[in-house]
Amino acid sequence: MAKLTLEELRKLRDNKKHEIQKRETDNKEIDVIVGMGTCGIAAGAKDALDAFIAEIDKHNLTNVRIKQTGCMGFCTYEPTVEVKVPDMPDTIYNNVSVDVAKLIVGNHLVRKQLVSEHVFDRPSVDIIENK
Repeated sequence: MAKLTLEELRKLRDNKKHEIQKRETDNKEIDVIVGMGTCGIAAGAKDALDAFIAEIDKHNLTNVRIKQTGCMGFCTYEPTVEVKVPDMPDTIYNNVSVDVAKLIVGNHLVRKQLVSEHVFDRPSVDIIENK
């Protein structure tokens, strides 16, 4: 194994610090929760998760916490992603591809605008009639 120069060691240290900071949860007010059940993974959730990470880095968003969860129960609509932004409604997006993940970061997280064509429209618990 070749020896590393001092500059290479510093770069490696800085890269690792950046990776560790992404995992910290303090001072992060936005949640992006990716459904990573087997149905989500089969539908492409891993690629969507990777796209979220890359886009969040690209926009230098330091207040976003990325989480993974199991199946959300919407298997037909996978990959599904829940986004929680202060002063906006909690939103579940469906059929989240890499391109849709980029739209969500750019529109929802940065511009505070919903990506309406991918919002999962499910009935609210308070309006479902019990039969």
